Amino acid sequence: MFGAGPSVAWLAVFLGNPGPRYAGTRHNAGFLAADALAKDKGVKIARVRFRAMTARTELGGAGVLLMKPQTYMNESGQAVGQAARFYKLPPQRVIVVSDDINLPCGRLRVRTKGSAGGHNGLKSIIAHLGSEDFPRIRVGVGAPPQGGNEQIDWVLGVPKNQDWEDFSGACARAAKAVEDYIVLGPERTMDLYNRQ
Repeated sequence: MFGAGPSVAWLAVFLGNPGPRYAGTRHNAGFLAADALAKDKGVKIARVRFRAMTARTELGGAGVLLMKPQTYMNESGQAVGQAARFYKLPPQRVIVVSDDINLPCGRLRVRTKGSAGGHNGLKSIIAHLGSEDFPRIRVGVGAPPQGGNEQIDWVLGVPKNQDWEDFSGACARAAKAVEDYIVLGPERTMDLYNRQ
């Protein structure tokens, strides 16, 4: 039951675009991480709430709402803002998992806060929370080979071969990093994942 156990102390937000067209794309790194975490915890992210698919679980004894916003990437903040206000959570209790073209494919970067870095999903969340002070776990997808105008095609593409292995492995590690951030704290988590 959603309402059982401790109340929600954290939001774990996984960014992506809904629908089969976007399944497995680089931009859906967050959704893939969400699926990995849900599988590990034996929950289904299937309840529609706050314009997102959600599930409640516990990580380290803390109640956590897992969220896959269904607003499309550029409006992700609508879902996140609604949920954060409902549970009266400060930005520091909202962990966001997203893709990052500025990191090599397969690398993770954990931060306690920061700018949007050109990512429209993060930009929307910053606008709706009114703060950049929320933790984020960025999954490296690498830069497009040609750069420039290829960026949209690149993030909406599905990695192949070794890139897929590196990408999907990083998404699974991002799921674990969410749990570690809540259980171990930011310093230990950054130490574990930023040096890989």
